[in-house]
Amino acid sequence: MLELDQFTITEVALDQMAATKDRRLHEIMGAAVRHLHEFAREVDLKPHELFEGLRFLTEVGHKSTPHRQEFILLSEVLGLETVVNILNDLRPKERPTRSSILGPFYVANAPELELGKSLSPSGNHQEIALYGRVTDSAGRPIGNAVVEVWQTDEEGLYDVQRHDELDLRGRFHTDAEGRYYLRSIRPLGYSIPMDGPVGDLIRAQGRHGMRPAHVHFLVGAPGFKDVTTAFYLRNDIYIDSDTVFGVTESLIREIEDPDPSSPLPDLPGVNFDFTLLTANQAGERGQAEVVVGR
Repeated sequence: MLELDQFTITEVALDQMAATKDRRLHEIMGAAVRHLHEFAREVDLKPHELFEGLRFLTEVGHKSTPHRQEFILLSEVLGLETVVNILNDLRPKERPTRSSILGPFYVANAPELELGKSLSPSGNHQEIALYGRVTDSAGRPIGNAVVEVWQTDEEGLYDVQRHDELDLRGRFHTDAEGRYYLRSIRPLGYSIPMDGPVGDLIRAQGRHGMRPAHVHFLVGAPGFKDVTTAFYLRNDIYIDSDTVFGVTESLIREIEDPDPSSPLPDLPGVNFDFTLLTANQAGERGQAEVVVGR
């Protein structure tokens, strides 16, 4: 039997995984084992540090609920989700709308709303218009595309942080020209949830935990690859230091007041267009992913 040491253990572990039938699983897990072992060797990881890390991950799991994904939040504050998004955006030859993070408060099956309706039925003096077009890579309109929108309220909180009723989120369908438009309220910058293990980590690292003002979008249509993204307001003080690394220049917008180009010209407006790729353009196997069409 081979005598294990801090180096030979890696090859022994990889040999045990060699029979993995799924080629992609074999590739991913092999790389994960190599990098994890090298990480432990590089920092000379102590047993109590390993178990503290496992305790932390256990707490992340306990904090997660159907309405709050602490693991997604963890991947975001480490920059991992942004790395994956960038790699995904660079993969096809054609360029879709730039991705941004999903965030921990996405909720499936948001209310279906007609074009022009408000995300905030109660109304607000800071009401604005959000509008744009959904097109393919050649600029052709995509009718009946689903545009799902969600954001915080005027105090920087999501509906699921306050109550069980869904608010300030909705699903809209584009018209025949690929256009969408709706009423909402001016987004506000806010802190990520700091009452869980991810918040403890942020404080231990001396980080502020703040996000610039933004609105989330998930856009898709049958036969096309979904785009998960957001726009960010340029004048926010945290625009250059988003704690979850979601901002890129192409996603920064300003509220135009007045906005004569808006379908709702009586309101200040933000224009945000989307370009979707087909499954073949995106390098997907088989059908395009259409999360918003479920």
